[in-house]
Amino acid sequence: MTSAIAFLPAAPASAVSADGQANVGQYAGSLAQIDWSGLAAPYRRSRFWQYFHHKRWQYVALATDELFCGVAIVDVGWTNTAFAYLFERHQRKMLANFSQDGLPGLSAKLNAHPASGAASHFNFLGNTIRYQQLPGSQHYQLDVQCGTLSMHASFSAQDAAPSLLAIGPVAGGSVHATVKSSGMPLSGSVSVAGHRFDLAGGVASFDHSNGFLARETAWRWASAHSLDLGFNLQSGYFGNNENCLWLDGRLIALGAAQFDFDPTNILAPWHIYTDDGLLDLQFQPEGCRSENKNLLVAVSRYAQPVGTFSGWVKASADAPPRRVERLVGVTEDHFSRW
Repeated sequence: MTSAIAFLPAAPASAVSADGQANVGQYAGSLAQIDWSGLAAPYRRSRFWQYFHHKRWQYVALATDELFCGVAIVDVGWTNTAFAYLFERHQRKMLANFSQDGLPGLSAKLNAHPASGAASHFNFLGNTIRYQQLPGSQHYQLDVQCGTLSMHASFSAQDAAPSLLAIGPVAGGSVHATVKSSGMPLSGSVSVAGHRFDLAGGVASFDHSNGFLARETAWRWASAHSLDLGFNLQSGYFGNNENCLWLDGRLIALGAAQFDFDPTNILAPWHIYTDDGLLDLQFQPEGCRSENKNLLVAVSRYAQPVGTFSGWVKASADAPPRRVERLVGVTEDHFSRW
């Protein structure tokens, strides 16, 4: 006999309550829109402060037996940036690694809809990334044309487990919200320099985040998905707010995550576990995308190893462990002064 799983409550109608307070918590589902305009003290700050501390990003991960792709559009208020990469897993080789800073308010647009009505795009110097939920459906489309990298991907949340919505305070900042999807069936193709890869049979996931962060923000992160098992783990600026496990269609909150790894040797194995005893995994990197930027007023140090997770997860403390065998995903070690 196993103990009952504590299911998360349904997502609220808005990120901010009628009295101006953030609806802090972990929820199953998504907001229609992340709108901070109604914030009151202690979360509301001056318009000047909020402009320079408002950070938003849209990230999409695509994984198959053959490849892993990561695509992101990031708006930090005073500037924006985008990246898209293709890592070939059999050769353990980065075949494409696009990164481009844009023009403030011009090259990147991210709307405030995490799921229904989601639309983000980046367009600068002939490089284009377009991401959207197709109107009237639960289907998403991602199109990328950046240098020699071309991508057309489609995925659907129609039969997927519910997303995680997390809303919470941020030390040194104000308040933050994120929506992390479960794994979704993937189709489409990716090509680079004339070499085409089929995405059919793969898994997609996304991360939509929006909040007022500290001038210096750091995190460690891990994420991997199949269609019946996945997880999202973070240690850093957002505490354990976004730590969760997807298992057979269920969304399960997890405790604080511990990341044991060697930052001087990012490709050595990682040990990742949660303090509630529901997850214990070894991560074996296959390769890494890394980028260090120094823009004088801003600094970013970023490493995102691609690899596989093996170990076990559990739905509850006394449930039998479920084996995890070579589940494809990423970890991340990130610091920003922005």
